[in-house]
Amino acid sequence: MGHTGLRVLRGGYTGAIPSVPGRHWGAETPRFVPQNNPPYNMGAFRFELAFSPHHPLEPPRARLLTSIYHPGVAKDGHVCQPLTSLHCWQATTRAVHVLQDLLLLLDHPDRERVMRLELARELGEQPETFWRRAEEHTRSHAEPRPEPPGS
Repeated sequence: MGHTGLRVLRGGYTGAIPSVPGRHWGAETPRFVPQNNPPYNMGAFRFELAFSPHHPLEPPRARLLTSIYHPGVAKDGHVCQPLTSLHCWQATTRAVHVLQDLLLLLDHPDRERVMRLELARELGEQPETFWRRAEEHTRSHAEPRPEPPGS
């Protein structure tokens, strides 16, 4: 990879993000986004949080690396996250807030934060079908959830 100035946090947020441009940052634990609500709590989802060389003046970009059946996540993994849009971004927003917002979106699909209109429509018009398909997709694509620390 060439020197682009892009910093990437893959896995989970575990603390302060080093401010060295042109590097990929990987967190050891957790390596994924564990969900609390069904059907997404049946697995874990890998993600990437990419920071431009102009961060914190420009927002980071969140992307799921694991396929998910969710109206707020595009097929390529990009997330509908107004918090990180250019017109809403504030330089004082911390990475942990971006991750908390991502968890909230994933745990509670919102028909207003949409990347896949057909899934938002299905959620509104045929919720039983949506939840069944989301469960099947999670069972097929998500990674096993880790054991809680100390277990």
